[in-house]
Amino acid sequence: MEKIGSYFYGRRFPDNKGVIIYRQEGFNLDEQESVVIQETELKEESQNLEKEKARIIVVTSGKGGVGKTTSTSNIAVALAKLGKKVVAVDADIGLRNLDVIMGLENRVVYNFVDVLEGNCRLNQALVRDKRVDTLYLLPAAQTRTKDAVNQEQMIKLCGMLRDEFDLVLLDCPAGIEGGFKNAAVGADEALIVVTPEVPSVRDADRIIGMLESMGKSPIRLIVNRLRPDMVRGGDMLDVPDIIEILAISLIGIVPEDDNVIRAANRGEPMTFASKSPAAQAYINIARRILGEDVPLIQFDTKPRGLLGNIRKILGI
Repeated sequence: MEKIGSYFYGRRFPDNKGVIIYRQEGFNLDEQESVVIQETELKEESQNLEKEKARIIVVTSGKGGVGKTTSTSNIAVALAKLGKKVVAVDADIGLRNLDVIMGLENRVVYNFVDVLEGNCRLNQALVRDKRVDTLYLLPAAQTRTKDAVNQEQMIKLCGMLRDEFDLVLLDCPAGIEGGFKNAAVGADEALIVVTPEVPSVRDADRIIGMLESMGKSPIRLIVNRLRPDMVRGGDMLDVPDIIEILAISLIGIVPEDDNVIRAANRGEPMTFASKSPAAQAYINIARRILGEDVPLIQFDTKPRGLLGNIRKILGI
């Protein structure tokens, strides 16, 4: 291809991925196929293609203690192991825990508030997980309050991350006040984590309404800590009941699993290696996020008839 000044002269040819390439040919500049394009425009076009691929997902619930941070860490690991460049962002300023769950607390030097205040560059605050090359953590500030950043700053931060990663997972603080709004404002879509309890589902319903008013889509549901035995006994909400109440699509069911606590205490998300039911559930959620058609794990939650009721009454 011939370069004259700051322009390229050539012919347009789509490659097998639909990307326009330019090939030098012996042709007359008067031909209709001749093009003139500035170098800067080529770079901008490439950057825009990369931006379109990036997705920012807020993981939220409204109620605290339902497993948002555990879900964020395990899904982030699973997505990275599936070949995506992923960053998990702890958006809970003042109460960060994502670094501990991921086992990276000893490597934190800066946080995203430092980035926004100009105290460091983004790549200085990012902590790369040595276990998976494409997995990163961006921690929250531990000694600041939730009003340390505003929504405009969070939108700016999300824009910076969008340029660097395929997927950004925002671990949202509990509640519906400023912390939630800051975490959600820069997101494209949302994952709602609920446990099969009435208070959790009620709070999630409120959060879904707020996310819809903010234009987030899709909004999808993770039912966490399901115990089929309690559902069968009528002591826990069943998944179809939760879906009917919240009226959003289900992306995964995570069963109650003792390995969750063990993994959190070790700082090793289960999706690194564990083959436990909860780990497999999170891996399946990650695959569905990427568009794979993965069947939901079926749990036996139906009442077991008269004999089952008699056993329940007798406590056997």
